[in-house]
Amino acid sequence: MKKYAAESVTYLHPDKICDQISDLLLDEYLKIDPFSRVAIETAGGHGQISLFGEVTSKGEINHEKIVKKYYKKLTGQDINVTSYITRQSSEIAQGVDKGGAGDQGIMVGYACRENKQFLPQELYLARRLLQGFNVDGKSQVVISGGKITSIVLSVQGRTRQELVKHIKKHVPDVNEKNIYANFTGSFSVGGFEADSGCTGRKIVVDAYGPRVPVGGGAFSGKDSTKVDRSAAYMARWVALKLLHKYGGQEVLVRLGYVIGKPEPLIKQAIINNRKELTFDFDCRPQAIIERFNLRKPIFLSLSRYGHFGQININTWETI
Repeated sequence: MKKYAAESVTYLHPDKICDQISDLLLDEYLKIDPFSRVAIETAGGHGQISLFGEVTSKGEINHEKIVKKYYKKLTGQDINVTSYITRQSSEIAQGVDKGGAGDQGIMVGYACRENKQFLPQELYLARRLLQGFNVDGKSQVVISGGKITSIVLSVQGRTRQELVKHIKKHVPDVNEKNIYANFTGSFSVGGFEADSGCTGRKIVVDAYGPRVPVGGGAFSGKDSTKVDRSAAYMARWVALKLLHKYGGQEVLVRLGYVIGKPEPLIKQAIINNRKELTFDFDCRPQAIIERFNLRKPIFLSLSRYGHFGQININTWETI
């Protein structure tokens, strides 16, 4: 009997706040220079945010001012911000300038027919359960033999009764004895007041859940010359394309790169966990950027609600 589990978090979870700030700064650089090279990590908690990374851009922005303003808008609170952002290494740039990949790594794409978003059902439900909550929160769904066997939902400022009612609205056939809602008894303090966060710590939440292998690094804070991001979007698009073309139940795609080289070393697709095939789609970083128009400042919204499954929003979701 197959058993799957996945979790998700709201956009006010500490790690997601950090993802948003990294992508906020990326967007701000892209607004003034679409060819900006950006790699920014954010760490925060308990009244403090620290920014680390490397940037090459024709323009400059005030990191501290932008982050303070966004955090105030997000939470209604003030915060201290310290920036340690420097210029990108020229050794990396010399390969990327020629159209090569901004890093090495293996990126994974996936698509299945379990719901309208073509995502694993356990992740789809975990995300759905958090809709409408504008506070810190976290969900988890376990599916065994095609049936939901447990749901965990922790949401700041909500009672157990409220959460049980919310769960049954979205998943009416779940047995209440298998619901674990604010299981410690209370959850009144959240966000940076309760915990620290870091960019990229929710990479499995951002992708497809633990059922699907994770490749490459985190998405947020990186411009699209970094194949961690752009090739992951391309792999998802290829998976959707092949799912529709061959009529399978699921498709797993792998793309593998070496830093400074445009063409990937690996282009592989596996259909229904059995049939392996190659494909001819152009997977060079510059081709991916042009296909999906990735020099536009579109990334902040992705860091809030997930990088896959937003049909009619993300261009890599449209076949």
